[in-house]
Amino acid sequence: MIRLLPCGDRAILVDLDDDRERRDFDAALRAEIAAGRLADEIIEHVPAARTVLVRLRDPRHRGSVETALHSLEVGAACVEDQSSGEVTVPVHYDGADLQALAHQLGVRPTELVEWHTATPWLVDFTGFAPGFGYLVREPVGSPLDDVEIPRLDSPRTRIPAGAVALAGRWSAVYPSASPGGWQLIGGTDLPIWDVDRDPPGLFRAGVRVRFEVMP
Repeated sequence: MIRLLPCGDRAILVDLDDDRERRDFDAALRAEIAAGRLADEIIEHVPAARTVLVRLRDPRHRGSVETALHSLEVGAACVEDQSSGEVTVPVHYDGADLQALAHQLGVRPTELVEWHTATPWLVDFTGFAPGFGYLVREPVGSPLDDVEIPRLDSPRTRIPAGAVALAGRWSAVYPSASPGGWQLIGGTDLPIWDVDRDPPGLFRAGVRVRFEVMP
């Protein structure tokens, strides 16, 4: 079930029951726009954990867009949007929390790294900071597939740009230096966020991400 809430005069907040329903809805909306429908009425749509913000080009489009959102064929449209692309992230797996986290999870650090690199990741949505993507994982038949990674009891005041981290069921790469409480397992030199690049962020909803070991 979806609930459409006004957000100013030029946006609609789509509120959904859970993250899976939100993910399916956003995939359906991406497919609709990619097919040329609603492209003239919608400037952008921004997914979050259980909502999608839909920005309108003109307030007069609200009625027709709301009708289209209610009638979106969510189940049928959840075919992966290949146009979103894929990013490969080379990682030095030498993070400050790698050893302790592996011990806490009952595996060797090498096993944790092997699982992280073997897992296909998908940018589910972005938030927290410009370019910060929340990467959801797909099962690979590992006992770690269903593990909830605990956050740090005391967040760090500064995490460097490029830090590769885990928390809950997510992975992420910090696009810039910031505070944070995620578990750090490595780092990358790949610039995730660059204001001089178009688009500036490598991680956008729907982009597939693979991590690989960098010597």
